[in-house]
Amino acid sequence: MTKRIALFNHKGGVSKTTTTFHLGWQIASTGKRVILVDADPQSNLTGLILGYKGPSELEEFYRNEPSRNLMAGLAPAFESKPSPIRAIECFPVTGQEGLFLLPGHLGLSEYEVTLGIAQELSGSIQTLQNLPGSISDLFAKTAKEIEADYIMIDMNPSLSSFNQNLLMTSDYFIVPTTPDYYSVMAIDSLTKVIPAWNTWSKKAQELPVLQKATYPFPRVTTKFIGTIIQNFRLRGGEPTEGFQQWIDQINGKVAEQLFPALNKIDMVLPADRYGTNGMSGYCLATISDFNSLIAKSQEYQTPIYALTDRQIDQGGAALDNTKGSQTKFREIFQELGDKVVQLTS
Repeated sequence: MTKRIALFNHKGGVSKTTTTFHLGWQIASTGKRVILVDADPQSNLTGLILGYKGPSELEEFYRNEPSRNLMAGLAPAFESKPSPIRAIECFPVTGQEGLFLLPGHLGLSEYEVTLGIAQELSGSIQTLQNLPGSISDLFAKTAKEIEADYIMIDMNPSLSSFNQNLLMTSDYFIVPTTPDYYSVMAIDSLTKVIPAWNTWSKKAQELPVLQKATYPFPRVTTKFIGTIIQNFRLRGGEPTEGFQQWIDQINGKVAEQLFPALNKIDMVLPADRYGTNGMSGYCLATISDFNSLIAKSQEYQTPIYALTDRQIDQGGAALDNTKGSQTKFREIFQELGDKVVQLTS
């Protein structure tokens, strides 16, 4: 059965796209079949994987491949077309067998208002009944076509109705963060927002009109896997003192506020699953700044730990230092991938 993992934080700049790409690549390298879904209207994941730079190149892509993106896949439901939702023909990701992209679309936000109305009023407005379950239906059909083991969803940084739907219809979710004040505040906010979304989801699951819809709303309770803390500087191989203080505050907020709030509504894994496999509390990994490697990763559409010496284009001590960083990041993502697979098994 395909497992859906959402990467969600309504704070921007926490490397959700980079993490989705690297983690998906790593899990696929173990023999799993993985679909990366770009659910952010900015379409950064799509641009990264397909090598497009800017809206003009993406617009040309949409003209050449009009049916191979998330918005086109949802159009039968959102635009009341006579044809049903069908599986999207995903793009194989170059360089990693078993890894696929379901591209995003710059216009996806056009559906936002309609979905928001549907999710608030679908119990009383019959014509909106197909929308809340349509995204899940599209993912299920696409996963079946590819025989995917995992769907990993790169979500946009907002508290939108799309994110509400994506999170509450996933099997699991990860919260990427950066060690700063805003991520600490984001944990405070998620402690209130996610339980409210869960209340909405449980009501939606019991509405007869949504269960009898062409695309029934799924009965699922998403589970919190953990956080990832990233984008910080090291000194002597450890986070600098300033960053460590924020790391400690994030871990404290998750342990004292977010996790207890989620535990009350059954949105966590069994207690004995956390803290295993080297996991620190509810933190899956701490990942320092990629520095110049991220630019090379984006240029060649490949993870930093898979870049070749030719792609790195350095020599001497600089190349040795970079290869040392590559080895460290490879180990981090191998460990992270193993944790995610084990926690979702």
